[in-house]
Amino acid sequence: MSHYVQIAAFEPDLAPNLGSLVRLGVCFDAPIHVIEPCGFPFSLKLLRSRALDYGEKAELHHHDSWDAFEAAKPGRLVLLTTKGATDLWDFEFQQGDCLLVGRESAGVPDHVHEAADGRVKIAMPGGGRSLNVAISAGIAIAEAHRQLRDIV
Repeated sequence: MSHYVQIAAFEPDLAPNLGSLVRLGVCFDAPIHVIEPCGFPFSLKLLRSRALDYGEKAELHHHDSWDAFEAAKPGRLVLLTTKGATDLWDFEFQQGDCLLVGRESAGVPDHVHEAADGRVKIAMPGGGRSLNVAISAGIAIAEAHRQLRDIV
């Protein structure tokens, strides 16, 4: 089966959130890309051992830097950001898109923002500052699957 979309975590600060992204990736058949440096000691072996039974099922890709990730070019980059230009519900996903989430503490720097092919925001009618990165990715991947369900 081909993947609908992929998920990339840009310099994640919190290991538990990365664990949630791994679980999300397994549940939605989405490869996970981890872009270093992380805010915690990172190893694929450790992540797999601590991600319950999801670690063994996850398709994980490790990138030493943003440049290494860009060189791999996993697909069209769709940045989930509070500075997004397009509302999630109006964005047209394509098979192979890579949902990019930023650091929990700071999002992504301008050069990463500019490198994205799409910049998507999730409306928060309650007025919160931002959503947890794993929750944002979960909302976006569900919408991508809804749109692409008849393609794959």
